[in-house]
Amino acid sequence: MLNLTRPTIRSDLSILVMLDYIDAKPKVGYFLGKRRTPEEESKLRLLDMKVGDLHGVPVIVRETTTIQEAVVSLFLENVGHLIVTDEQGRLAGIVSRKDLLKVTLGNATASSMPVSFIMTRRPNIITVSPEDSVLEAARKIIAHQIDSLPVVVPAETGEEGDVKVVGRISKTNIIKMLLDTIAED
Repeated sequence: MLNLTRPTIRSDLSILVMLDYIDAKPKVGYFLGKRRTPEEESKLRLLDMKVGDLHGVPVIVRETTTIQEAVVSLFLENVGHLIVTDEQGRLAGIVSRKDLLKVTLGNATASSMPVSFIMTRRPNIITVSPEDSVLEAARKIIAHQIDSLPVVVPAETGEEGDVKVVGRISKTNIIKMLLDTIAED
């Protein structure tokens, strides 16, 4: 169509092959390559990112921690919830700001109560593992209308359902990752 011979454009075609815009096979010829657009690359990177690459340090308290100590920890760490573990470090529950606010308003004796009285217990906690995708974590956060999720791995006890907390992933972590990805492009 261009009235050019193959030897004339062979050097141009070899550059396009090296850049993956086109592929070449002997006795077949040239055809479209596997190169993706920058938007496709960004999307693929986001889909491949795992929770283990992104999660932050968990803020953990023990079941025996008093509500007063929990409130102090919550504000010192500037987080929305505290992860509650038992003596062996296994996930027992979660205490949110709302939980602490509800129990302390108008209750003078609340400060000496243990957090285990007011925490959301293990069966009702939504968790993710380090191998889960960030997209899956974001879906869980939106579906359950929560601010963050504990990142857990199976506990060494081997008992079914026993998990150990290794991190937490929050809306803030996910948004920061998205902004960093956009800034790279």
